[in-house]
Amino acid sequence: MTPAARVQAAAELLDQILDGAPAEKALTGWARRSRFAGSKDRAAIRDHVFDALRCRRSFAALGGAETGRGLMIGALRAAGRDPADVFTGVGHAPSPVTDAESANWREPDETEALDLPDWLVPLFRKSLGDACSSVAETLRHRAPLMLRVNLPKQDRPSAIARLADEGISAVAADISETALIVTDGARKINNSASYLDGLIELQDGGSQALVDRIPVSDGDRVLDYCAGGGGKTLAIAGRARGTFYAHDANPRRLKDLPERASRAGVKVQLLETSEAETAPRFDVVLCDVPCSGSGAWRRSPEGKWNFSPEELERLTGLQEEILEKTRGFVGDSGVLVYATCSVFREENQDQVSGFLSRHPDWELSWSQNWLPGPETDGFFAACLTRKG
Repeated sequence: MTPAARVQAAAELLDQILDGAPAEKALTGWARRSRFAGSKDRAAIRDHVFDALRCRRSFAALGGAETGRGLMIGALRAAGRDPADVFTGVGHAPSPVTDAESANWREPDETEALDLPDWLVPLFRKSLGDACSSVAETLRHRAPLMLRVNLPKQDRPSAIARLADEGISAVAADISETALIVTDGARKINNSASYLDGLIELQDGGSQALVDRIPVSDGDRVLDYCAGGGGKTLAIAGRARGTFYAHDANPRRLKDLPERASRAGVKVQLLETSEAETAPRFDVVLCDVPCSGSGAWRRSPEGKWNFSPEELERLTGLQEEILEKTRGFVGDSGVLVYATCSVFREENQDQVSGFLSRHPDWELSWSQNWLPGPETDGFFAACLTRKG
């Protein structure tokens, strides 16, 4: 495909997404129907689509319309390119820019430049203060691809060297002693021997930094209650010789965890909800709760456009329920670690304050915010313990 044909395909896909189709479903469907497209074509089109979703409001202003075509015109203008050079109508290129499209575009205003829905701007400002604009700007760009080195199997220099032998370039990150940033060869990772042998895992730097702060010791019983795919379970298991358990409300999310745990050289027991509720109490309970995902919206940019006040209210209610339930799972001298990938106070500090006001026999040992940046998505964590 020519670069112009890729732009046309991206515009068509964006129209589907703007009409309500999930981005991944639209992209997968297009790839299945378009056998002529090579891997580089699919990757370029995916990048076009996700860049446009991250910058939907500003690109719409620059393109003169909130349509797939308008967003791609806006993307070209944002990159300092003349859309007429791409929108030529030649071959499979988009048709030429019309007079109306040339006349309707404008520079985005201050709010549009944040690339957030109007209702979220006050929430960002309340939660982030002076960091609001910089965080919004970070969410307009692609996230780094991060790896976690399984230190019981190899150290970071060895991991970097082995990845290089497999055509994958990576450098050490500052955020955690286990973290690497992939700089080239990202699409080779899932089939690499390093991954298949359990020497590395895909994991954001913030998740690794969060796990670094969890107080876990040899012999501890550890429950990852909202485990998702189990990445943090494996990261914790790489730090101590304990007994590890994983639970998720949707057990299908954990289907690959036993195989990944075996590759990593650790044992993780999966628990149903009833089993978690009746098990002996744990030394460490991690609750990485369902949340807005606002700290990771550059990875899933649809999220910020589909999110709503009603969904925020639902999530904060669920987060409170999980905290109330899991406090009973913690042993007398154990810890309850509450975590989100959100930047909103309502899901972070306010939840912890509410828990402590309801349970004066508990106290806060520590809390930390990680804002979206070059080595991490946005995360929040708080470690809670019983007094005395």
